[in-house]
Amino acid sequence: MKRFTNRNAYRYRFIAKLEAGVLLTGAEVKAIRTRGIQLAESTVQIKDGEAFLINATIPVYPFSTDRSYDPQSSRKLLLQKRELSWLTAKRKEGLTIVPLSCYTTRRGWIKIKLGIGKIKKKVDRKRELIEKEAKREIKSYL
Repeated sequence: MKRFTNRNAYRYRFIAKLEAGVLLTGAEVKAIRTRGIQLAESTVQIKDGEAFLINATIPVYPFSTDRSYDPQSSRKLLLQKRELSWLTAKRKEGLTIVPLSCYTTRRGWIKIKLGIGKIKKKVDRKRELIEKEAKREIKSYL
């Protein structure tokens, strides 16, 4: 089971996580399995009651016949109605929806793990670094 993570997700403090399917073509599925997906600058937007993955880069599958393929096109996320309404409510509260990782299930389906939260302030990030450093020093003495 391959897992591709969003390295920029450390900037957020998450209150909830959610799993969503992605609407993909066959060539996109093969490209994710062989070459991966880049989630670094991607976000999730809700338009007309549907969720879309924006700015995720899926590289071109070399054996595909589709020559007009756009690697950064928006892709629809497959969620239930109650999940969409819950996400819409959280979005109105000022929270951000960020894709955390992309992985394949045992059945071969490709899923995206979403995180719902706020961006950390600079003070919080500094405090976290200080705590990590203190833990590291304590481990080195033991």
